[in-house]
Amino acid sequence: MSLRSASTGAERLVQIVNINDSAHYLPEHVDVAGTGFTVMDRIYADGDLAGEALGGSCGNVLVSLAMLHRHVAPVLALGDDDTGERLVDEFTRAGALVRYISRRSDLRSPVLAQELDTSSGTHDFSFVCPETQQELPQYQPIGEAEFASALPVLERCSVFYTDRLSISIVAAMRTANLSGAIVFFEPSDFEEGDLFDEALSLVSVLKYSEDRLGKRLADRPADCLRIVTYGSAGLEVRDDAGTQWCEAIDAPKVLDTCGSGDMVSVGVIDWMLTNAPAATRPKAAELMAGIVAGQRLAAENCAYAGARGLFRVRGADYVRDVLDDRHSAATR
Repeated sequence: MSLRSASTGAERLVQIVNINDSAHYLPEHVDVAGTGFTVMDRIYADGDLAGEALGGSCGNVLVSLAMLHRHVAPVLALGDDDTGERLVDEFTRAGALVRYISRRSDLRSPVLAQELDTSSGTHDFSFVCPETQQELPQYQPIGEAEFASALPVLERCSVFYTDRLSISIVAAMRTANLSGAIVFFEPSDFEEGDLFDEALSLVSVLKYSEDRLGKRLADRPADCLRIVTYGSAGLEVRDDAGTQWCEAIDAPKVLDTCGSGDMVSVGVIDWMLTNAPAATRPKAAELMAGIVAGQRLAAENCAYAGARGLFRVRGADYVRDVLDDRHSAATR
């Protein structure tokens, strides 16, 4: 069951688009539309270049949901370059609808260096290449043109996800909110001002790190459910009924903790898409099973290098078993 039911009978098709010279139909309904921090992760394990893959919180969440066979529409502005082509190709191979990824000649697609210490499972990120010490191209948010182009999916999505803000991103949040979507906002940082205040007024689920943003957001009014993460200790779920604590689930092995928070978000959103909350402002009791599913996924993912190492090594079917608790049940 999806959050917004498709029309009865055969699914209506509202637009024909052309991608790579092939005609494709755009369905009326989209599970998840999203925009935000999406980069090419260049991973250095113990000093050596180990590989490159689509990354960034937004990129990880959207491509993971697409691999889980959710209908996902990324709304992004990338460069008309080789890196942008590789990012679009990774979304395409995952099954995402890439019609709303803009390729612009005035941009360079973003690249982020991740330096991983496999002995401790810790990592650092930088927009400076560790090999050349040259600055790497950075993320740019969507603009007015990308927002306008994406209106068909912003008005027809069940969930809208973002981890960054701009004028156009808040406009996208507003459109999705007015259309009845759940707005999932996962800021890594923010600037005080009217833009952030308006974003909070539109949010259904607000997820953030206590260590990074807890003090700044503690007293901010927001009529939404809050998921507050405490790293390896666990997380809190807060709504107007109170606060519930969720202990972290032990990882079978800790090789790389990168992407753990993203996997929790994947679990929550995937759960909401299957088990539709009663309203666009869900309550903690409705989401607890999804949050625990996300914690299971995060724990399993720690045993593999890269933000989506579990997907890469074990595949999406295995991830689905983890989310549905079939893997752990079989192990017991």
